[in-house]
Amino acid sequence: MIQIKNLYKTYVLEDRVLPALQDISLTIQRGEIFGIFGESGAGKSTLLRSLNLLEKPDRGQILVDDVDLTTLSASRLKEQRRNIGMIFQHFNLLLSRTVYENIALPLELIGMPKAGIHREVSSLLDLVQLQDHKYHYPQQLSGGQKQRVAIARALSTKPEILLCDEATSALDPKSTASVLALLKEINSRLGVTIILITHEMDVIKQVCRRAAVLSDGKLVEYGSIIELFARPASEITRQLVQKALHLELPDAVKAGLQSEPDPAKSLLVRFTFLGDDSSQPLISTLVRKFDISINIIQANIETIQEATVGFTVCQISGDHDIIGQALAYIKPTSVNAEVLGYV
Repeated sequence: MIQIKNLYKTYVLEDRVLPALQDISLTIQRGEIFGIFGESGAGKSTLLRSLNLLEKPDRGQILVDDVDLTTLSASRLKEQRRNIGMIFQHFNLLLSRTVYENIALPLELIGMPKAGIHREVSSLLDLVQLQDHKYHYPQQLSGGQKQRVAIARALSTKPEILLCDEATSALDPKSTASVLALLKEINSRLGVTIILITHEMDVIKQVCRRAAVLSDGKLVEYGSIIELFARPASEITRQLVQKALHLELPDAVKAGLQSEPDPAKSLLVRFTFLGDDSSQPLISTLVRKFDISINIIQANIETIQEATVGFTVCQISGDHDIIGQALAYIKPTSVNAEVLGYV
């Protein structure tokens, strides 16, 4: 288990002090795939690189199985880092070495005999499905293949933790899907704890069970992927989800939207359906029961971690008190109703 407690990190740029991490505390369970999400400058890379002390925090604790890495001597930290593999956005392969030789490098550095290196590298080549490319050089590989080599190299010392720094952002969609499938397989087969950072919410949605959202060096919220997508607790997360799932309102609707209640205007409401509720006739039930008019502006259904989540934006017309009763009627259900404004 990884515990991050009250982590702070600042950078000094000329005469400015830039806070990169501000009081970050979270827990990552052993054997899970955990995502760290945020836009550029949120502090994602700084947090990830702090987990193996490539970035030394100003203060706070990083405990891996109750061992605080920030208190270790240089020699003990070096030993601990063998348990933490890392892959990068741009692969960081040695161009003068073949696929086989790139994967073998960490094993050579720790003095493993050649027979052991051959056995381990062959097994890893099978895992990442690159046996036919072992004598190829990086420039002969696609982006997805290069990342597979980087993953195999990171796994060569049998780490229990794998850090992924924007591991798919340089890849095309097909290669991204392939690499994410490989990470899920590694997690399932080897039990490796995987922590990945990304600015792509779709990546988080595909492979993570839980994730944290960062903004301006602060932890906005963290929890299950379902909750983050279906029940975001912060405006920042809500905006990121809407952008990732293409749920942003059409420009024509946004132009006429106002926040102040107006009896002459209709309510704009976003309904979020989770699981079986996505197949229930909620709209028709409200129209029939409360004699209100509902016009669907936007609708989308997503499958997130094998659960169905539906998003529907509706323009609701009628007496505002009656509309309030209709929204109160669905409050005990798992359907969430968010009033976006008045149009």
